Amino acid sequence: MMTRLVSSLLGRLGLLLAVALLLVWSLGPVYWSFVTSITPPLDLFGDPSFWPKHPTLQHYAKLFGATSLSQGNAVQSVWPQFSAALLNSIITATGATIVTVVVAAAGAYAFVRLRFPGRDICFYLVVATLAIPAYTVMIPLYRLMISLHLIDTYAGIVLIYVSAFLPLALWLMRSVYQAMPISLEEAAWLDGAGRVYTLVFIVLPLAAPGLIASAILTFLNAWGQFMVPLVFSPTLATKPLTVLLPEFVTRNYVDYGLMNAAGIFAIVPPVLIVLFLNRYLVSGLMAGATK
Repeated sequence: MMTRLVSSLLGRLGLLLAVALLLVWSLGPVYWSFVTSITPPLDLFGDPSFWPKHPTLQHYAKLFGATSLSQGNAVQSVWPQFSAALLNSIITATGATIVTVVVAAAGAYAFVRLRFPGRDICFYLVVATLAIPAYTVMIPLYRLMISLHLIDTYAGIVLIYVSAFLPLALWLMRSVYQAMPISLEEAAWLDGAGRVYTLVFIVLPLAAPGLIASAILTFLNAWGQFMVPLVFSPTLATKPLTVLLPEFVTRNYVDYGLMNAAGIFAIVPPVLIVLFLNRYLVSGLMAGATK
């Protein structure tokens, strides 16, 4: 009895220790970034501390529109650039998410319910593109985008994101459809419903967890992209936050406080999405894993 009790306590202690290490590993950089964002510029080059001695919001003020003073000189706000980049991130990530989910919902249904020659081969070829490193296709893709006049356009960035994230969404939605019984669809067909009506009004509501999971994964991947917009979004017309933030590094000065303040604000949208839609993500992934 005592051995079982000791084993149970050691198991719980090990679990708590693992959870604590995971939290430190995951939230530690975020906390340090926040501390840096509220630390005065002069204190950033002193001894590191877990909390600044003189917390300040001047970095956030500079980010959101206030003009600050540095060594007696006026420092203009970066809000015009930051707001434009924020809007670009929202447009490209949302656009890629909508297109990817719509195409994956229809395409995966075709791969599961329709019969046509080479159906499985086509699906596996599409999914196999996930194994292709992005760097190997960067140069030919850049030449293609130039010929189509899609460099530095929302359409070009969205198309690249869709081509990159669609295979994963297709695989997930195909697994969700395969796990669904076909009896409901057959009943609708007997009542005279067409395939489009059946897909939109019967299948998709049942597949909502999978759709939401696909949307979350696509949005998070698109929001965090760096290499693609670095190459295909050279100006502020389409440049997202991930590319703008490193530009706060100048030749003579690195504004660590401003970079971290902008970074803290940039992670808010994906964090909110994960917090509020996390249960749909888990249920959608589990639905796709039951096949």
